[in-house]
Amino acid sequence: MSEQTQTPPQPLPTSSDSTLVSNSPVDLPPNPSNPSKIPIRPQKIRKLSSTPSSNGKTPETAVPSASSATSGAITVTKNRRKTAPKSSRVLPQIIKPLSADGEIDNALQHLRSVDPLLVSLIDTLPSPQFELHHSAFLALSKSILYQQLAYKAGTSIYTRFVSLCGGEDAVCPDIVLALSPQQLKQVGISGRKASYLHDLANKYKSGILSDETLVKMDDRSLFAMLSMVKGIGSWSVHMFMIFSLHRPDILPVSDLGVRKGVQLLYGLEELPRPSQMEQLCDKWKPYRSAGAWYMWRLVEGKGTPTIAAAPIDGGNVQALQQFPVEQETQQHQLQLLEPINGIENLGACIWSQ
Repeated sequence: MSEQTQTPPQPLPTSSDSTLVSNSPVDLPPNPSNPSKIPIRPQKIRKLSSTPSSNGKTPETAVPSASSATSGAITVTKNRRKTAPKSSRVLPQIIKPLSADGEIDNALQHLRSVDPLLVSLIDTLPSPQFELHHSAFLALSKSILYQQLAYKAGTSIYTRFVSLCGGEDAVCPDIVLALSPQQLKQVGISGRKASYLHDLANKYKSGILSDETLVKMDDRSLFAMLSMVKGIGSWSVHMFMIFSLHRPDILPVSDLGVRKGVQLLYGLEELPRPSQMEQLCDKWKPYRSAGAWYMWRLVEGKGTPTIAAAPIDGGNVQALQQFPVEQETQQHQLQLLEPINGIENLGACIWSQ
């Protein structure tokens, strides 16, 4: 038997990268020195290769490891937790009422500095004082009862209403809701005003309003909430905010007395419109309530009987004295020209009791 020549098996091509080894046959080009046949493979080999490069350094990879990616995510999360509150935190504005210690002095100092025309008024008139006399519910009820009435008639009805409830301290939503329209009519309260009182009491009863929430609300929210009550218009809300809550920056642009005072102060030929009031009194911010208080005093000092601004007694806001009959008639004639959501301009006197 003849010997058969056996060809030893050719060794497979080796590579430093195990990922390039394949069991399938590889077709080599006729001329391995021509790189045009494999333009992409050398780039892949360089990217995937973990062997040291010619300079002896291992090339850096752009893909982070699992541990580094995790730690990076933790770092970002921690940084976000530290920085986010600083940019998103909104602190509530603290509103100091004019009855707070030192606020009247701050208001007068500000008004002196921004409006020289107020300096003489501030020097000659006693400083305004704002003291809390009633609960918010009672003050709002009182504003409803005084609507479209002269001060004397309003005071008479209010006194009978308080007596029907059992005293001012007893006036509360439950007591008012327990009174029928017929009972309220017997003390001089019209059916419409009785429905206003019941609507206010129902909103308190349901929790929509409360003395505590009204005190904490900002000016804009307070105005919106109180305007939802039947019979409570913009003028009543402004008077409530000034004389019951002592808010420092309220300008009752629809109040006839304040408008007349601004007219006198700046020597205007006509009563300023609400938009003009905003522009003229903008410099009084953030103490426009004190500026409005001096406008009432200015008109009162001129002897103009067109408003029911409260006279001064030691700086306190006191009840207005009764108008003479001819002055009272003139007052109502002027007030009918200035309707404000069905509420006549009775002035600050109804909030001072």
